[in-house]
Amino acid sequence: MNIFLIGSGGREHALAWAIAASPLTTRLYAAPANAGIAEEAQPVKVDVSDPEAVIAFCRENAIDLVVVGPEGPLVAGLVDHLAAAGIRAFGPGRAAAQLEGSKGYTKDLCAEAGIPTAAYRRFTDRDAALAHVRATGAPIVVKADGIAAGKGVVVAMTLAEAEDAIRACFDGSFGAAGAEVVVEEFMTGEEASFFVLSDGRTALPLATAQDHKRVFDGDEGPNTGGMGAYSPAPVMTPEMVARTMAEIIQPTIDAMARRGTPFRGVLFAGLMITDTGPRLIEYNTRFGDPECQVLMMRLKDDIVTLMLATIDGTLDKMSVRWRDEVALTVVLAANGYPGDYAKGTEIRGIAGADALEDVKVFHAGTTSDGTRILANGGRVLNVTALGRSVAEAQARAYAAVDKIDWPDGFCRRDIGWRAIARET
Repeated sequence: MNIFLIGSGGREHALAWAIAASPLTTRLYAAPANAGIAEEAQPVKVDVSDPEAVIAFCRENAIDLVVVGPEGPLVAGLVDHLAAAGIRAFGPGRAAAQLEGSKGYTKDLCAEAGIPTAAYRRFTDRDAALAHVRATGAPIVVKADGIAAGKGVVVAMTLAEAEDAIRACFDGSFGAAGAEVVVEEFMTGEEASFFVLSDGRTALPLATAQDHKRVFDGDEGPNTGGMGAYSPAPVMTPEMVARTMAEIIQPTIDAMARRGTPFRGVLFAGLMITDTGPRLIEYNTRFGDPECQVLMMRLKDDIVTLMLATIDGTLDKMSVRWRDEVALTVVLAANGYPGDYAKGTEIRGIAGADALEDVKVFHAGTTSDGTRILANGGRVLNVTALGRSVAEAQARAYAAVDKIDWPDGFCRRDIGWRAIARET
């Protein structure tokens, strides 16, 4: 098959790595790509925000499958355009992608289907939102309704933080994503990430993971797109997985089908594991980043076969196998992230890190000038390792990190700390 991968982050490098290894792959193209994806796929210049340009490229190059990595094109309806042109694509259409594109939409669906989640209110007026949080008090959670690159959620521990978050949304800090605000109750527990494939009817469980959203060690500082992750998540016991499927995932798939907007693609549930069981924090309608990196390291089966079954409606005939080892990834980010940061700084030593046993360095925000690898984003590299335990995977990942020479970057040094505490 000729396959076209859309995206340029660490998630897409991990997908490119897995897709390139598939016996079904003849040629793999990618846009916009990055320096790491270019090692697995042929980068092409296609405006992926223009559906007609994507369709024209697919026709000119006999593309059999398009894999859409990031949320932006999914929420914008790229898969619908491709389907109308007779081109197979992995990912939900615009209507189903609203599970990620609008937090308010998802909360309303949860209320309709009886899915356990935090109590919430939706606001399009700043003063009404401010009055609500003042009446409710802190801690409280403020979310921009739309997609905001993982930065539109504030877990406000004080009333002042909540008020600032509401003002930021309505003052345009997140553009159109902040035109509506969802205010939720603060939930207590341990977060986990849970992934399934859905063909609109059947939900096939994939694997669990746990990521680290805060920028600094000890889970301090502002939320980011994710500073590291590991899989599996120890908190997701077999019983918790079964409850999540029965109480959250399948009711969602059934509700979307009843609405006439069946969900086909990968559904990523952000969960809070509370004293009473799993509760939904939010949905993403694509693989997580950096969770995808640890999932692809552990996946034993062919990702392309699984994607085709998702599109064709045959997931009920599929199973999926995982390596027993733990996978752990450490994100190297540019100094200053998630605030302002410099681009164009040189990174050395990636090849040496990549050469270590059971280590893979996935590129996220990188580019190449022919001979050098340069930083080109906030989250720049995902140093990923396998181990028989979380501690062993962590040790391997940081040994690889230490081989990378990049004075203009930083990372957390405690990825996996919760799981390691369980092991000791």
